[in-house]
Amino acid sequence: MNAAGRLAAFGAGLAVAFTAAYVTAAAVVPDAAPVAAQNFGADPAADRSAPAEQALPASPVSADPPGLSLAQDGYVLSPVRAPEAPNDRAVLSFTIAGPGGTPLLDYATVHDKQLHLIVVRSDGQYFAHVHPVLDQATGTWSTPWTWKAAGSYRVFADFQPARVGSTKLTLTRTVEVGGDYIPVAPLTTRTTDEIAGYTVELDGALTAGASKQLTAKVSRGGNPVTTLQPYLGAYGHLVALREGDLAYLHVHPEGAEPQAGGTGGPAVSFAATAPTAGRYLLYLDFKVDDTVHTATFVVDAARGETNQPASNPAHDGGHAGGH
Repeated sequence: MNAAGRLAAFGAGLAVAFTAAYVTAAAVVPDAAPVAAQNFGADPAADRSAPAEQALPASPVSADPPGLSLAQDGYVLSPVRAPEAPNDRAVLSFTIAGPGGTPLLDYATVHDKQLHLIVVRSDGQYFAHVHPVLDQATGTWSTPWTWKAAGSYRVFADFQPARVGSTKLTLTRTVEVGGDYIPVAPLTTRTTDEIAGYTVELDGALTAGASKQLTAKVSRGGNPVTTLQPYLGAYGHLVALREGDLAYLHVHPEGAEPQAGGTGGPAVSFAATAPTAGRYLLYLDFKVDDTVHTATFVVDAARGETNQPASNPAHDGGHAGGH
């Protein structure tokens, strides 16, 4: 995708209290890998004179959602090796150890890939979604990488071991990138974004503990876009992250998986389950003319009527990335 454009995510953090005064900045991207990357820009539908909205209070939840730990079910994400400063060109790499302590070598293919890597700065900026390469001799995953800005970043490894009975896992580490860092202030909610000439509108609402439908509609110049290409097994890929801790939502695409060479649009729907009430960042990847673009949104999840916690995707087979 156009890494020099705008960098909104999912990624993420599939997160989110900020201001109406957004920043425009360069993306966090590997120099030689497919990437969905973008930062949050001004909402074309927002009233810039309106005061920033306050995030809703989080409702209690008994089980942690995925994306909050470096270890789960005996699998451990190693420290992440990466460039230490912005604009340094190097390699981002890591390994995942299995229950026996040795590097995991066998992965299931889930949504066209064996591992999905999501990277997002702690303030929700500089989202990237890439697919590193596995060295079967050492179990090391790696991808070319360049940070475009300083700050504290969350790196999410989203995968499923090939072992029978295994479930999808999302492990995370924090990476500190040196340099001057001014975090972006709280954002208002936004349900419309513009990227590379496309307008993307998000319909629907989130409720804590309940599965709700979110539908993204893509248009260009006022005309619906019906040439969306399959991307990771769907016509859109959604990463959603909770504000404050960048926990993942349970999100998955609705409808049949598209056929190779087919096209779709203008609407792409997802079923989303927010673990708690509060504010979330959503990063939507969509592909047109062989180019992946990322639209970003900020939404509030309402408190559920029964105030019950959402089911844990790690145990019910759900997946936060919406692949």
